[in-house]
Amino acid sequence: MRLLRMKNIHEGAYLKHYELTYLNKSGKEKVFELVSRNRLASPRDIGRKASGVTIIAFQKERMLLLREFRMSINKSIYNLCAGMLQEGESVEDCARRELYEETGLTVARFLDILPPSYSAVGFSDTSTYMVILEAEGTFSDHTSANEEITAGLYTREELKAMLRTEEFSSRSQTAAYFFAHFR
Repeated sequence: MRLLRMKNIHEGAYLKHYELTYLNKSGKEKVFELVSRNRLASPRDIGRKASGVTIIAFQKERMLLLREFRMSINKSIYNLCAGMLQEGESVEDCARRELYEETGLTVARFLDILPPSYSAVGFSDTSTYMVILEAEGTFSDHTSANEEITAGLYTREELKAMLRTEEFSSRSQTAAYFFAHFR
């Protein structure tokens, strides 16, 4: 596989759309559509810059999940708290800001920050830092008018039942499963 050229198709406020022309293993020219959160000046930039954080948060033996409307699927699902890094913002500050904006909770302590991982490699180079933390405080809504989010804290037993009946993003489903079934 060899990338031949990259063309910027559309540049939105949050997503940029590119066409990548490449030679497949048979030597045939093919076009791949890529969506990125980052502005890509050249093929060297693809997948090089993390765009945000994904937060796995706990409070007193409960796991935080958001019930969140997602326009891309036109319904609400369970999701992890997440958001985009702002220019010059540290990973920790982004996690603090996003946790507060989406739930009203604050960071009691950071447990771990994993290197960026890719979230949708079938069509995007988007990657986020995985931030694991303990949260404190009570819920309050600080979301924008463009977000519909309800935060909740769930026990292991509640999550075991929800995993069989509710719809989740893949990352939140994985995190909830491991929290529910392993100590």
